Amino acid sequence: MAPLPAPVPWTQPLPEASPPAELAIHHLPTGTYVTRAALAVKGGSFGDKRHFASSAVLVRHPQGDLLIDAGFGAGVAAHIAMLPRFVRAPYETGQTVSTQLDAAGYDRRRLLGVLPTHSHWDHVSGLDGLRDTPIWMNANERAYAASDPDGKVFRSVSEGHEIHQYGFEARPYLGFASSYDVHGDGSVVIALAGGHTTGSVIVFVVLPSGRRYAFIGDLTWQIDGIRRRVERPWLLSKLADSDPEQLRQGLGRMIAVDGLMQIVPAHDLGSYEGIPLLQPV
Repeated sequence: MAPLPAPVPWTQPLPEASPPAELAIHHLPTGTYVTRAALAVKGGSFGDKRHFASSAVLVRHPQGDLLIDAGFGAGVAAHIAMLPRFVRAPYETGQTVSTQLDAAGYDRRRLLGVLPTHSHWDHVSGLDGLRDTPIWMNANERAYAASDPDGKVFRSVSEGHEIHQYGFEARPYLGFASSYDVHGDGSVVIALAGGHTTGSVIVFVVLPSGRRYAFIGDLTWQIDGIRRRVERPWLLSKLADSDPEQLRQGLGRMIAVDGLMQIVPAHDLGSYEGIPLLQPV
């Protein structure tokens, strides 16, 4: 299977950031579901079972915290039952984000909101346990979630939530045309990527140590998409992606910065390696 053409590696200075000393990130795993590699990336094997992660990442900042995605919720079985039969898969659940926050003694008043990388079910199911937490969405994703069949679970779990609609500035970030600097210090920057859904985003985080992360949602389902420069299989792309060409461009931009930061596809469990779990205060 021929890979995508290799993009020109990123050689410009990385975007400036002044993360506060208190900034930290935590991985909150909530479960997995099984997918064959052949259905995840071009050239994958049907004999290779991949346990797709459904996780959240807590970004702690003195000006307020954000959850990137929400993982599986307490009602995940009902949420999966809302899906077409052909996309349902065996799954295993862990503790929900809500349970993990409470077990750690986390003060939810610190949460500015839940920031889904996009509104598909496996990124928003856990909103059912975060009722008092605003949902951060851009206008494109809000419109997609309100009308697309794949927004059915989101429409159910978001009922009663406050929606905080954020916008983008025409400020390029690592090749993406528009971005939003959440705290104004470059430590947490949301870039509009599109392609998978019309408003899907990548969240870039810079730690005080200088270590950088890119939480890329479903730009690719597995890190193979970056390392081997491969897209989703044609049929899966037709079913899952709103604009394959836009997605291909975003994938190329992330391939160009591979090695300069830790790239985390939402469903690649191994890509979260090194991100600490949330411990009791």
